[in-house]
Amino acid sequence: MTLDIITPDRKVFSGEASAVTFPGSEGQFQVLNNHAPLVSTLDKGKLIVQTTSGEQTFIVDGGVVEVLQNKVLVLAESVVA
Repeated sequence: MTLDIITPDRKVFSGEASAVTFPGSEGQFQVLNNHAPLVSTLDKGKLIVQTTSGEQTFIVDGGVVEVLQNKVLVLAESVVA
């Protein structure tokens, strides 16, 4: 699936991911390939991206995630890599 992590001032990540773990407002959740459509709010916490080359962790300070047809878009208030 393709993943884009965007803040108001820059694009933090853009690429392929095999799994993404989010700090959801109602608890942590994970999205895999072919996930059902989803829109959720995010709390402050770790966003973990698993790619073929390894794992990357970003600290997000809230935001929104949309999952649709193997495209994941994260609109974060701010991100620390």
